[in-house]
Amino acid sequence: QVQLVESGGGLVQAGGSLRLSCAASGRTVSSYSMGWFRQAIGKEREFVAAISWSGVATSYADSVKGRFTISRDNANNTMYLQMNSLKPEDTAVYFCAARREPIVAGFDRANIRDWGQGTQVTVSS
Repeated sequence: QVQLVESGGGLVQAGGSLRLSCAASGRTVSSYSMGWFRQAIGKEREFVAAISWSGVATSYADSVKGRFTISRDNANNTMYLQMNSLKPEDTAVYFCAARREPIVAGFDRANIRDWGQGTQVTVSS
């Protein structure tokens, strides 16, 4: 299994930016695809973005395309989510996730075994 710890959440005004980090540890971390989900109050946990082990392939939810950028630094076992042009509807708890496959395909809740504890992102209008 892999252990995941998120950081970087906070309170920002609409139009602002935040950068989330996810530090990973455990066996075979370097071969895991990784990504982010978020969950707002009263809503289901939804997919945000994912990145392959190589870092070449990425996938984004339509709601964040053009505003969020996912990246990873395998040397430091860390994944990032750069969030720009934030909107109030981005307010949620953001969860780091890892899948025990190197590719992005199939990165959804049903296939995720490892989750971080979540970090709160609040965007005020």
